[in-house]
Amino acid sequence: MADGPTEAEVVRWVEALSNWGRWGPEDERGCLNLIDEQKRLQAASLIADGTVVSCARPISTDITPETRYQVQRFMVDSGEGREPGATDPPDARRGAAEYVGMVFHGASITHLDALAHFSWNGLMYNGRPASLVTSRSGAAVHSVEGAAAGIVSRGVLLDVPLSRGVDWVQPGSPVTAGDLDAAERLAGTTVGRGDIVLIRTANYRRILEQGPTPLTSPLPGLRADCMPWLRERDASLLVSDSTNDARPSPYRSMPSPIHVLALVAMGLWLVDNANLEALARICRQRGRYEFCATVAPLLLRAMTGSPVNPIAVF
Repeated sequence: MADGPTEAEVVRWVEALSNWGRWGPEDERGCLNLIDEQKRLQAASLIADGTVVSCARPISTDITPETRYQVQRFMVDSGEGREPGATDPPDARRGAAEYVGMVFHGASITHLDALAHFSWNGLMYNGRPASLVTSRSGAAVHSVEGAAAGIVSRGVLLDVPLSRGVDWVQPGSPVTAGDLDAAERLAGTTVGRGDIVLIRTANYRRILEQGPTPLTSPLPGLRADCMPWLRERDASLLVSDSTNDARPSPYRSMPSPIHVLALVAMGLWLVDNANLEALARICRQRGRYEFCATVAPLLLRAMTGSPVNPIAVF
């Protein structure tokens, strides 16, 4: 295991880590079922002074090396030509408005992956055919509507660079299950059933300090042996400041092992491309790595995910 699990091991984990049928054959919420009313009350009890921290990156129309598709903005109306003190005609539109279009899946926008986002050998979570996601109608099952009420639970930050004693996780040195153990010890708490696990690689700090890298460049992320760790602890949601997968994948048959094992096998929803820098500073200052965490997707019908703004409340 020193060099990571073999491809054969990871392929076996698709079945060994499976939650298919655990919550019934028609289930579309997967590990979100682990969050119940008591878990939300536990999360709320962690709020001491009401400090809130956003864990999202800004969305802009800028084109950077890591942008596959530019975010589109078209101003439907604006304030241009409206001079101070001028009287608008009675039929004038008085508000600014824009159209926004984006492909949020990728390496730049903070977004939630619904279970419809990935399949393996033609099947999605719970054995549903991948063909139920179509170009005409979108996701007939496993859409982001499964999280329509929002996700609220205890959040735990696992700060891997801090436990390693480095500025950030380098590409080619992925986060391992041993790293999660070390970061958990540093946090002074144990990840438990229904927790939202936020894993910091400091990838966003690297981007802010050194600039974005091309999509073809290696990216930091998780090694596949993190997934049995998360399955054992029954996490409800995995949040990372990278695309979660360390890239490139070492497995020829599985370019995105974290996405396959999480979304397809475990029914574990993912948040990619978070910004965990402010959260990490506050956790270090307070010596506290648990908090109330919320993730509220847009209520998009038949969609495979949504842009999100994860919030931590202390």
